[in-house]
Amino acid sequence: MSAALLIDFGSTYTKLRAVDLDSRRILGAGQGPSTVTTDIGIGMRAALADLERRLGSLPRFEYRLASSSAAGGLRMVTVGLVRELTAEAARRAALGAGAKLVGAFAYRLTAGDIDEIRACAPDILLLAGGTDGGNSEVVLANAARIGKSDLACPIVYAGNRAAADEACAALAGKTVIVTGNVMPEFNVLAIEPARAAIRQVFIDRIVHAKGIDRAAADFDAVLMPTPAAVLEGARLVADGVQGHSGLGAVLVIDPGGATTDVHSISAGEPAAGVVPQGLPEPRVKRTVEGDLGMRHNAAAIVEAAGIDAIAADARLTEHRVRELLHSIERDVERLPRAEEEFALDAALVRAAVRFAVARHCGTIETVYTVTGPVTVQHGKDLSRIDAVIGTGGAIVSGRHPRAVLQMALADPAEPLSLKPKSPRLLHDTHYLLYACGLLSTVEPQAALELALANLQALDEEIPHERARCA
Repeated sequence: MSAALLIDFGSTYTKLRAVDLDSRRILGAGQGPSTVTTDIGIGMRAALADLERRLGSLPRFEYRLASSSAAGGLRMVTVGLVRELTAEAARRAALGAGAKLVGAFAYRLTAGDIDEIRACAPDILLLAGGTDGGNSEVVLANAARIGKSDLACPIVYAGNRAAADEACAALAGKTVIVTGNVMPEFNVLAIEPARAAIRQVFIDRIVHAKGIDRAAADFDAVLMPTPAAVLEGARLVADGVQGHSGLGAVLVIDPGGATTDVHSISAGEPAAGVVPQGLPEPRVKRTVEGDLGMRHNAAAIVEAAGIDAIAADARLTEHRVRELLHSIERDVERLPRAEEEFALDAALVRAAVRFAVARHCGTIETVYTVTGPVTVQHGKDLSRIDAVIGTGGAIVSGRHPRAVLQMALADPAEPLSLKPKSPRLLHDTHYLLYACGLLSTVEPQAALELALANLQALDEEIPHERARCA
């Protein structure tokens, strides 16, 4: 038997998936605490012991690959020229690399901006600005100000190519990685080189800086941040591999304790007669909603949805919702135990998914020009997407995954939204998408077959959901 061990060094738990590469099946799962603040090896050994207890004995692993969101994940700050252009392009590159964006700046940096960046404590700073051969004044001024500062994090330069040498000189003494411009021409995005550079810095430096390599004896490599592994898993099941088709265009929803991530693998081009507006959209896109977390931002979800709506969905009184919210705020690692807590969690995740998907998808509007009305599109048109996949603890461990994923679908009450209309609904029942994203780097066909075999179709109503809705 040829086996692989896929590891997620998460912020709360170290999670393991052992898979049989020959039969394309899951051998078992293990879990231990995330002990990154002390010795991450302690949590890793606990997770391995848990896995061994479930399997009887551990097989010899041909691959032991890891991702990580431990120690705050990959914290990034972006700096660009204009907020709507190069700064936005840099933001998309950072999110696509699996980063946690902790600050975004545009125009000339001030001394106060440097103070704010320092307070953000980024792991990487992405410096962009200007098209190739275009404006270089601002990106060079920003490079000079950063160069004179005491910021010590690595800097990925993804700005005006003509200014790269001068920028590097201004940043002398810092660790600088030069990559392709995120916007080489006006309104043209090229964020893949920056993504690749960020990931390489993560592998070369951040893994060590966060102490994750203390458990190096138990794995072969940490390949990427966990959100990037989920994104690679999404890309894999959408596109397939040579000779093996994928699902087509997909939307992946990953609600977590602090954020709700949404990934789309789709061109999202406008329908016939509709005119696109704004920056071009990347086919592989990730958005992160920092105010929609099941634990750290539960109160923000309630505020966005309205406590009356959450209470009605959970079939609780508003007073009881407030009491349970206070319990969550006092202990953000609290898991539901009583029926009321399960009901509140279900209402929270449904609201989080509804808002997060609406923000990820594009919209249309009618504008009136001298030649008559024109329908314009902002963002991606995901109305024709083939499948919506739910992953992450709030969906994987939830009781009503279908009811959660239905919140991602088009709603007649939101006629201008370009949310999916009639996709297949799929459930990542074993939280395997991140693992398949990792495995795809070494065994792409096995990773694809494993991922597809473990996506449960939710197109039919589940009996206990039918009972709930009756």
